[in-house]
Amino acid sequence: MVGQVARDLVLVVPQVPEAGSSARVEQRREMLGGKGANIAVAAAQLGATVAVIGAVGSDATADWLIGQAAASGVDTRHVSRRPDTSTALIVDVVTPDAHWRYLEDIPDATLVTEADITAAKSTLASVRSVIIQLQQPTETTLAAAKHASAARIVLDGLPTSDKMIAAADVLRADQHEGEQLTGTTLDTVDKAVTAGRDLLRRGPSLVALATSDANVFVWADGQAVFPLGDTTVRDTTGGGDALVAALTVGLDHGLHPHDAAKMAVTASARTVDHVGGRPDLDPREIWPR
Repeated sequence: MVGQVARDLVLVVPQVPEAGSSARVEQRREMLGGKGANIAVAAAQLGATVAVIGAVGSDATADWLIGQAAASGVDTRHVSRRPDTSTALIVDVVTPDAHWRYLEDIPDATLVTEADITAAKSTLASVRSVIIQLQQPTETTLAAAKHASAARIVLDGLPTSDKMIAAADVLRADQHEGEQLTGTTLDTVDKAVTAGRDLLRRGPSLVALATSDANVFVWADGQAVFPLGDTTVRDTTGGGDALVAALTVGLDHGLHPHDAAKMAVTASARTVDHVGGRPDLDPREIWPR
């Protein structure tokens, strides 16, 4: 897993206060977060052997986050510590309607660099799949794909170049990212299927896109559409992270794309039912029977 490691501070409030006013915090959670860490933890909870390539600061928060990741079964040997740097912080302000607002303090130094990738090249050369979280510099993501060329390349987010798309085996994008990538408004399932098939012609063998009311998966000889279920959504943070983690783990275990996709949307539903992006997956509920 190549991606972000951060401290997540989740604040549940009855409403976002206007300027000059305040709101009572109804619930507060602090946890290991960042998209890279969330994906890694979700994959570990589903039984995968997982390492994360990321970066943290030199503060006490960094020690705590690395300890949390290790306790969750994630190999942290490739998490770099940056001197004289604060660890990334994401404040997730959530209201009862499950709408979130992020306040982010992500120092440039906590982004993954090409040097970090080079230092982890032996690990990348030996993995079955590598998930690359695309909120990292383009040169970093391209280097990761190059060093993991024998692995399944899973991209999560918005690719910044055709070269990156061509390198992908699996591409997952949320609705906003998918619309930016394809130039199409993904407001219907049919549009998402068409957009997915267009993306397949650019390199990937499996594309996962989202609309406002469904997750759509497209591959060469098939497709699957999963309407959003009746799960009570409390915070969508982390839903996509759990989805891409479970999809990758399922494919690694030889599941048919339809079954891996079903596993992915189940994992996502089990993550948006609580506040905060940290997954809490029970494999018995996620793996297909």
